[in-house]
Order: sequence, then structure tokens, then C-alpha cells
Amino acid sequence: MTNKILSDADLDQIFRQARSFNGWQGKQVSDVQLASIIDLMKMGPTSANCQPVRILFLKSNEAKQRLKPHLIPDNVEKTMSAPVVAVIGHDLEFYENLPKLFPHTDAKSWFIGNDELIQTTAFRNGTLQAAYMMIAARSIGLDCGPMSGFDNAGVDEEFFAGTATKSNFICGIGYGDQKSLFARSPRPDFEDLAQIL
Repeated sequence: MTNKILSDADLDQIFRQARSFNGWQGKQVSDVQLASIIDLMKMGPTSANCQPVRILFLKSNEAKQRLKPHLIPDNVEKTMSAPVVAVIGHDLEFYENLPKLFPHTDAKSWFIGNDELIQTTAFRNGTLQAAYMMIAARSIGLDCGPMSGFDNAGVDEEFFAGTATKSNFICGIGYGDQKSLFARSPRPDFEDLAQIL
């Protein structure tokens, strides 16, 4: 496979013109689209292919109502009006799947009994996969509205009780309403973020 540079239109859609939306059009998101997001997301790299992310796509009003009590007031309207709300977590028992996902060596043994390594690996790679999820959603023509501003412990009890999954953040997914946007915030210069050594 020969790599190519994406078109300016593609880069605009995924990065340069993409925004974090606060409001949504009434168009629905299909289960097929959600499956497409996962199919793309899971191809991004993670440490030892550990794949710790766990996502609940809340589509029904009933599911969203379960989330509502755990939101800060400023996030209620934009969350409840989103066609889909992704509750993004990471599984602290991800290493149980390593014999299947990373069969080259006994990677599971790296984690057993090492709680600090489990925590940092799950959180880091789950967050990385959440970013892949948003890029995947944008690449198939959807918009995103990622946010914190909720009670993680309450969400964990409501949606992940009895599991080893812990919530990270939530993300509205759908077709964004341009009227909900404010002016894009400034971005730093190269020198503020990076050095070439």
C-alpha cells in the first residue's frame, strides 16, 4: 500500500473545519454508522493491541434519561438533544483479552498484579481510542461534541456496575447545528507545542 496525502477537503472535515458541537440537527444516526465508527476506531494502534476502550452508544430517550441526573446543568441540553451520546470508558481487565489480541508473547503476565501499570495503560490507551473514535465519526460525515462535566462515579454506578470499566468522558454524535457554535478558540503556534531536536 502506498500512502497518499489526504485532500484538503478531507483534512478540513476531520481537523481544520471540524468543531465540537453544542447543538444538533434532527437527523438520526444509524446503527450501521455506529458500527462503521467502531470498525475504523479499532484499527488505530494501542499498546500491545490492548484495546481497553468500552463505549456505550446511548440512542434511546430511556438510556439518555439514565445519564441526565449525572450531568452538570450546562451540559444537559446539548447532551439530551444529541442523536447519540457515547459514554466512553476503559476496561481495567483489558489484559484478560491479550492472549487473543496480542498472541506473540505472554503480554497478560506484564499486567497481573501491577495495578499502576493496569491503570495507566487502560486510561492512556482508552483515551487514545476515544480520539480515534471522534476522527472515525468525522471521517464518515458525522460531528462530535466531546465533554466532561459529569459525575464519573455516578455514571460508573449507573452504566458499569459489576464490571471493571470506568468512565472517562462522554461525546455527542450526530449532525451538528452550525447555529450552536461560537467563534473558534485560538490555537497555539508550533513553537508553543513542539520542538525539533
